[in-house]
Amino acid sequence: MLACVTTFTLHGVESRRVAVEVDVRSGLPGFTIVGLADRSVRESRERVRAAIQNSGWSMPPSRITVNLAPAHLRKEGPGFDLAVACGLLAAVGQVPAGRLRSVAIYGELALSGELRPCRGVLAVAEGAAAAGLDGIVLPTECAPEAALVEGLGVFGARDLREVAAILRGETDGTAAPARAPSASSAEAPDLSDVRGHRLPLRALTIAAAGGHNMLMSGPPGVGKTMLARRLPSILPPLTRTEAIEVTRIQSVAGRPVAGLITQRPFRAPHHSISASGLVGGGASPAPGEATLAHHGVLFLDELAEFSRSALEALRQPLEDGRVTIVRGQQAAVFPTGFQLVASTNPCPCGHLGTPRCRCAESDVARYRRRLSGPLLDRIDLLVEVRRPAPEDLAAGPVTSSAAERERVLEARERQAARAGRAGAGCNARLDSAGLRRVVQLDDRADTVLRNAYARGALSPRGHDRVLRVARTIADLDGAERVGAAHLLEALALRCEPVQCSEVDGEAA
Repeated sequence: MLACVTTFTLHGVESRRVAVEVDVRSGLPGFTIVGLADRSVRESRERVRAAIQNSGWSMPPSRITVNLAPAHLRKEGPGFDLAVACGLLAAVGQVPAGRLRSVAIYGELALSGELRPCRGVLAVAEGAAAAGLDGIVLPTECAPEAALVEGLGVFGARDLREVAAILRGETDGTAAPARAPSASSAEAPDLSDVRGHRLPLRALTIAAAGGHNMLMSGPPGVGKTMLARRLPSILPPLTRTEAIEVTRIQSVAGRPVAGLITQRPFRAPHHSISASGLVGGGASPAPGEATLAHHGVLFLDELAEFSRSALEALRQPLEDGRVTIVRGQQAAVFPTGFQLVASTNPCPCGHLGTPRCRCAESDVARYRRRLSGPLLDRIDLLVEVRRPAPEDLAAGPVTSSAAERERVLEARERQAARAGRAGAGCNARLDSAGLRRVVQLDDRADTVLRNAYARGALSPRGHDRVLRVARTIADLDGAERVGAAHLLEALALRCEPVQCSEVDGEAA
């Protein structure tokens, strides 16, 4: 007696199809699972045995062999419990085997036979739809998440007996909502809370308009963290495709998903985080903070306090938008299309250049060496945040999130109109070929850029990043061509003031 059930295993943030083959034949009683299964899958034997018996059926006194194919693919997690139980029931004739050919089965079993939710349901549902299956049978709590996938039948069940009734055609299970509700979250803080800081606010708008990375430097308590936490309030809303990706990542990471996530993620890990916690890893590769911030903001407060290994691990994710984790001769790819915003102090005490500073020159040099040149070269905007003047604190807000969001959306619309030619949704994602197709400099701007590069103020990578920022500034101004003023502002947000004044003087 042989039965086959379709289920899925998680690989990175995607799902891979797995065929659960259950063979029941005469011989010494035994229950064996083969097919490169991890410990949690092998332990499913006891959960399946108890769930079947506590649901009113009896385990056959036979030799039971379960094969998880393909055998070269590592399987992990308790989501195989329900598929193994259904395959066993089909092999002994308790449920029709024909129905199992058209649906996927996914869920964890309790010893009582009740179903428990599993992580990664959205990725599994997407895999079932891509495989051409008619539907998916899973725990009732997971049905709203699976319902985000259009064109897939979702059958929610509370226990194993209800699953058997669904497979016999006696019921459709717990109906999933026609459209899963969006996950609600707290409203982002507003820029109207900020007093003073005109230059940092301008840089924040440029960063939001072009998706650029940004580093703020200044004494403690001047408002660096406050500015960073208000960046999401001026970012454009997620598209449905982006929202599905964000929701899938949260689900794979094991975080509760009440519905479609519609707000961009904002992740702010502590500086004690390890390299694997930041970019992903572990014995069974799991997404890190860089992946959890995909399509959102990764905020690293006190950047110089992070370990050198963690910061250097960010190089590839910042450049490629993805990170590849290799474990046991298998590679898992995690998306890392985040926007990096970081803050740091100018010295260990944070009061460099004031009577309060007691740091020696060697202390300052050692502190600054924690941030490597290759990492800083991947950051587009370097902004100094100074202590606001007393009159600025007493005055009203400089701007609001609503006003800046409108300007950002207009700039993003101009970038989207060029996306067909450049192949990128925002300026920060432009590759070198796309950058040269969409950036047109006037004569003076071209001279300014050549002088800056000739003086060694820019690396080849920095040359392209300055062009991207200048293109964003021109988009905010509604200009078709990048002028000298746009380029000089981009240089001022990246180079030392002395270098920029020398370049401007030569261009004039």
